[in-house]
Amino acid sequence: MTASTDVIDALAGIEPGSPTAALRERRPDFVRYTQGSHDVLLAPADPAGVSLAERALIALRVATIERSDALADHYRAQLRAVLGDGDAPAVGTPRLQAVLDHVERVTTAPRTATKAHLDDLRTHGLSPRDIVTIAQLVAFVSYQVRVAVGLRLLAEEARA
Repeated sequence: MTASTDVIDALAGIEPGSPTAALRERRPDFVRYTQGSHDVLLAPADPAGVSLAERALIALRVATIERSDALADHYRAQLRAVLGDGDAPAVGTPRLQAVLDHVERVTTAPRTATKAHLDDLRTHGLSPRDIVTIAQLVAFVSYQVRVAVGLRLLAEEARA
């Protein structure tokens, strides 16, 4: 999906002209800021210390943990688009493994994350900015899952 595609509409299966689309049109800031957050977090002009491929992998991991097949498919496609003919970040590398372990911890049991876990990320070359970016990605993808599920339920209710 391109930056001009509304990811939530696509995930929730919202058809133009539907009652759910009309509901979303009543909240244009919500729609614009949600899509804008997606674009800035997943495809920033300057990805800094968290590459575009790593961002897509992080988002894919959260979507998988959250059991959102549609969102996982979206981020899998984004990862393929980012990589083109290139190679994926080496999943077995200590850095990426530390990132994905942190993503899982923060997604499933955020209260268990400690300063030692953050220090471990720093030993793998992640700056405080990078660690915040990872946390933002986890929070945003979790938010996307919940918004899409809620809108899907509203759409089903409108059809019933």
